[in-house]
Order: sequence, then C-alpha cells, then structure tokens
Amino acid sequence: MKEKSETNLSTESAPANFIRNIIDEDNRNGKWNGRVETRFPPEPNGYLHIGHAKSICLNFGIAHDYGGVCHLRFDDTNPEKEAQEYVDSICDSVSWLGFDWGKHLYYSSDYFDQLYEFAEYLINQGKAYIESLTADEIREMRGTLTSPGKNSPYRDRPSAENLDLFRRMKAGEFPDGQYVLRAKIDMASPNINMRDPVIYRIRHVHHQRTGNQWCIYPMYDYTHCISDALEKITHSLCTLEFEDHRPLYDWVLDQLVDKVPCHPQQIEFARLNLTYTVMSKRKLIELVESKLVDGWDDPRLSTLAGVRRRGFTPRAIRLFAERIGISKADSWIDMSILEDCLREDLNENAPRRIAVLKPLKLIIDNYPEDQREDCFAPNHPQKPEWEKRTIPFSKTLYIERDDFMEVPTKGYFRLSPGAEVRLRYAFIVKCVQVDKNAQGEVEAIHCTYDPDTKSGTPGAESRKVKGNIHWLSEKHAQSAEIRLYDRLFTDPYPDSGDKDYKTSLNPDSKQIITAYVEQSLCDAQPEQSFQFERNGYFIADRLDMKPGKPVFNRAVTLRDSWGKIAGA
Repeated sequence: MKEKSETNLSTESAPANFIRNIIDEDNRNGKWNGRVETRFPPEPNGYLHIGHAKSICLNFGIAHDYGGVCHLRFDDTNPEKEAQEYVDSICDSVSWLGFDWGKHLYYSSDYFDQLYEFAEYLINQGKAYIESLTADEIREMRGTLTSPGKNSPYRDRPSAENLDLFRRMKAGEFPDGQYVLRAKIDMASPNINMRDPVIYRIRHVHHQRTGNQWCIYPMYDYTHCISDALEKITHSLCTLEFEDHRPLYDWVLDQLVDKVPCHPQQIEFARLNLTYTVMSKRKLIELVESKLVDGWDDPRLSTLAGVRRRGFTPRAIRLFAERIGISKADSWIDMSILEDCLREDLNENAPRRIAVLKPLKLIIDNYPEDQREDCFAPNHPQKPEWEKRTIPFSKTLYIERDDFMEVPTKGYFRLSPGAEVRLRYAFIVKCVQVDKNAQGEVEAIHCTYDPDTKSGTPGAESRKVKGNIHWLSEKHAQSAEIRLYDRLFTDPYPDSGDKDYKTSLNPDSKQIITAYVEQSLCDAQPEQSFQFERNGYFIADRLDMKPGKPVFNRAVTLRDSWGKIAGA
C-alpha cells in the first residue's frame, strides 16, 4: 500500500528533528500560509542507492505528515550521462518504497525555455557575461580557499556583446568549450562557489527528452534553485555538501525576485554513510562495468534495485530511515542497524518454512519403509490465526550437516553417536550408526525413533532433550537454488582515506548451493519472503523464480554474525 504524499496526517507521532522544527516555526509565523512542498530531484545518470532512500523518505515523509506534496523532479541537464533506463529505475524505486508523487512529476528540461530567458535577463542586468577563457584558465584564475580569485579580462564585456554571443551559442555557431556563460558575482568571495560560477555551457549532445533542440545546457546550481521556485517548493531539503552552495542558490533567486513566484528555503542535512558499502556513483559504475558484481540489481550492492532483490522490504527501509533520524553532523551508520530493521519486519511478517541448506541423509531404522505421516508446523509461531501447515514425515530424511558431529565438542547438543534430539514438529530420535564413504566422509546417519514422542500428541513432552533440529522428508522435499549473499566488503570503511576499495571485496559474498525446501515453496511468488527456520530470512528471486524451479536469495541471517567478527 502506497503512502500518498498528499494525504493530510497529524504530525503528533512524527519524530522531532531540526527540519520539522523549522517547518513548525514557519507554520506558526504563517510564512507559507501553512503550505509545505518538498521535492526529490535525482539526476537520471545511475541507479538510486540506500543513501537516496534517506532523502526520499525525508522529503516524501515531511510532505505527507504536513498534508503537503512532494515532487519527483529529474535534473536532466547533463544529457551525456543520462538515459531513460535510469529514469525508469528511479520511478520504480520511489514507487517501490511506498511513495506516490501523483501528478507532480517534473523534469528540469521542462524549464529550458524559462531558464534561457532568465539567463538573457541576467545578461541585460549586467549580472552575467560570456567567458572566452578556457576551462583550465578559469580554474587558474578562481583562486584558492586562502587567496581570492582574479577577474576575467572578459568580465566587463558589454551586455549587448554578451547577449549576441549567448544567442549565437544557442544557435549552434560555436563548438563545445569555446564559450561559457558566467554569473557576475564576486571573485574575492571567501566562498569559491560565488566566484563567478559557470551557469551555461555548450554541449552538442542529443537530449533524451528535447532531442537536438538545444546545444547549450544550464548548470545544476543555476537550474536547481529556479526549478524549485517555479514549482513553488517551500523547503528545499538537500545534503550537507550543498551547504556552501546555498549562497549561490539565494543569489540567483534574489536576482530573479520579480521573475519567479517564490524563494524556497534550502535546508541541509547529513547524508547517509553506511559501513561495508560504497555509495559513490563512480564506484558503483566501476563495480558494474568491471563485472565485479552482476549488474545494478546485484543483491550485494547498495543500490535500491540491489537491496530489493536481496530481500529488503520497503517497510524495513522506511523504519531504518526513521531510526537513524536526521541531523546536521556527518556520521557512520553500522550496517547491522539496517539489517536489524529487516529482521524486525520479517520476524513479524514472514511466514515460516523449512529448508535444509547442507543436506545429510538421516535414516530411521525402526520406521516402516513405505509409511508416511503428517506433522504440523505453525506458519508463524506468534500468529495462530495463520494456522498450521502439513510437513510429511517418512523413513529417510534430510537434516543439516552441521546438526551432526561425530566427535561432539563441549556444549554441542545436536546429533552425535548415541545422542538424542527432537526432530522439530516430529519425534525424538537417537543416533545409532554412521555410514562413511571411502574417504571417511559421513554420508548418512542411522537413528531409531520413539513413536510415543510425536509433537502435539498427549505425553509427547514428557521426555525432554536439549537438541531440536529441522528436517525434510527425502521423498517429499523439493530441490531449490539458494543464493547465500553476504556483505560485499570485509572492511567497514572500504573507500575511506586513500584505500582502493576493490582490495576489500569479500570473496565469500555470494555462494550458490542446491538445497532442499518444503514442496509448497515451489509455488512461492517472486519477492515473497520467508523465514527458513534456523537459517535466516529468504526471498523468492524477483527475476529467476519460476514455477517448479524455486530460486531463493538470503536477505539476512537470523542473527548478526559480523558483530562478533568486528569485536574479535
């Protein structure tokens, strides 16, 4: 069920943060007449990642809670790197997270005509000029953090000449790079972003929406604030790296005060830094193009397409965004927090099933050869209304290989020679014999069972054993492909400092095995989640799951095993 961004909800239960405090103050003062409009403005040059989910949840959540609207706007001003594939994936990811932009879908290219008109206006007002210096020369004259920049020799070019050149740029007379349009602000400003930034450049590139209509394209800092204003955004929420760009945001809108309907307020918050991941778009592209992963939706990636295929749910991601909160200080969030949110969601909502991942044959010597009987297991131990399912029991079973140890260690309470365990939902069995192959490897174990100990029957619990293991009947189990995914990196900070993140790739981050599962799992729907008892949470693969040929991905283990490693 999608969360409609236009629904009017009370904010009483929403977690407080400095952004909500600003909005509350604005509402008390009547600044926007109670109106709240936000936007999520991705550039369509890649797939969204888990860091974007924080911004999505924030922008759509704020609008939702204050009875406002959130726009989805594509910042499509750099056609060399953009594609419809990315537009489609972004829409899919935002919708999958449970948010609905309704009629508020926009593109920066919607405003190309107005952006151009505003640029001519700035030229006529003496606030912009055509630059003839090369990119390297502009960079050299910009100065440093400790020294001011130098004025371009073209800074005082007459407005009429600037306008003529700009129109000829638009007409396609000049090659890429020959001229740019710069805002005329202050080359001595302590903020480098205010030292006459470039606001238009020449690019003879086909645009995915406007075709070949344009050969000049506006820069992000110029486009972003104007798009916000034209859409009547009230609160422009962005990450901290744009804090130094806010003076430019305000400067552009101040120059256009009579041209745009409002002046939105830019507010910055800390971006998400998540351990054991990389979220740099460049590095994600490198991982995909180098085939170090299996595409943008590889379940080990931090992309939303990847975490979705891994088995993370929209509820878990929204819970994660709420739990980590919003602040002004950059910090690292441990991957275990995200994983715990998924465990919390799936523990509550995932039906239980049995899968034997590393099968070892168990033969019950005193059980009739052709007999079958039904055992009954709850679909969810805390939800009796979900009722029970039938698990067939027979003479030959599969158990987990890890549930047998020929020479048990201290504290091992599962099967070993002479030891007893309860087969979950069935009987108590005792190991009486071990079959080995020529290499001395255990191939099968033989047990006897106590027919008076069947779970759920009178007196069955009178005999107590410490071990309790899961199993499947050999005759009734279904083989399945199981993909055991783990963290992509062994280093919690794989790209910090001068590290080469590729050196910490986890060689065990993906293992494909053939396992046995309950027969009913053959009919699981793609993206249906289950808890495989004692093994973890798994999801039917959204692409490869086929009727009769089940494929499951491990989303997360039952408990955090990485915490022990980190603490060792």
